[in-house]
Amino acid sequence: MKHPILEKGSRLLLWWLVWIFLGLGQSLIYYYAYGHYTFITIPEGIISICIYSGLALMLWYPFRYFNRSVTNSAVLFFNLLVTAALAVTLWILLTNYLTSNLFPKDQSFPSYWDATLPYRIGTGIFIFGLTILSYYLFISLNNLSEKKARESKLESLVKETELKMLRSQINPHFLFNSLNSISSLTITDPDKARIMVIKLSEFLRYALSRKDEQPVTLRSELENLGLYLDIEKVRFGNKLVSEVTITEDCYNVMLPVMLLQPIYENAVKHGVYESIETVKIVTTAEIINGYLNISISNNYDPESIPTKGTGTGLINVSRRIELVYGNRGSITTKKENNIFTVNIAVPINIK
Repeated sequence: MKHPILEKGSRLLLWWLVWIFLGLGQSLIYYYAYGHYTFITIPEGIISICIYSGLALMLWYPFRYFNRSVTNSAVLFFNLLVTAALAVTLWILLTNYLTSNLFPKDQSFPSYWDATLPYRIGTGIFIFGLTILSYYLFISLNNLSEKKARESKLESLVKETELKMLRSQINPHFLFNSLNSISSLTITDPDKARIMVIKLSEFLRYALSRKDEQPVTLRSELENLGLYLDIEKVRFGNKLVSEVTITEDCYNVMLPVMLLQPIYENAVKHGVYESIETVKIVTTAEIINGYLNISISNNYDPESIPTKGTGTGLINVSRRIELVYGNRGSITTKKENNIFTVNIAVPINIK
């Protein structure tokens, strides 16, 4: 740790202001001791405070050394006691020497000095105690600041790790389903299998090229989701249709990469898979009061036997929104008139 006073100009200024206050207090004490002010009172007070303030700055180094190397409280107290005795003695001797040499003709100085000496010792010890307490305060504040910085860094690391983990759940889940479909199509329809492999490679290239949690535009996300739907349409044909209605000001809003893909995958899994009718996935987006509002809905067959799932997709999206946006982002779902809708609201950040 650097010198807590010298590392910042504002602290050094405050330091001198405090010493001016101490100097005024010391002058009042000496006035009480001597009975009245003399010509030597003000200059001697200035010399005294300047010397002690310099000594107090230098006290940081033995103080820091003792606190680093000594663990026994009794030894530490003894070291500080010896340091106090040396500092106060040196201060008194230097003040006497400089004042008597700078003002040799002042006849009142010897009597003034003798009358105020006991009070000098007392104020010297008192100021030493204040100095040491202030240094302990600086160390405590510095330790607290470092602790908060470490906790913040750890929290950021944990958050980043969880985000990566959540995102890593997306690709294997989707890849597993796609490869199964490709495996089947290689036997029943090799041409569709080839098209699906090409689309899948383009989709994964997008997903893998976005490192960490670097945000992407909604436009980029929708283009990638178009690839995803193209892959699914190879399997389902006209049974799957999509519609996108988005206002122009939404396209450059930034989002976490691959945030919407699990919602589309859920729509396909619980809509297209389970229905004998055509399933339409409708996506709308608009900006309202500084928030991007995205709605993704699909129709479903209420009489079909639901596919058993783990709920990973929506939980994944919800957790990522919470990690990235905190309580400013939200995700809600509703079922109404055989339509399942997911609504997402996040604060905008135009690129």
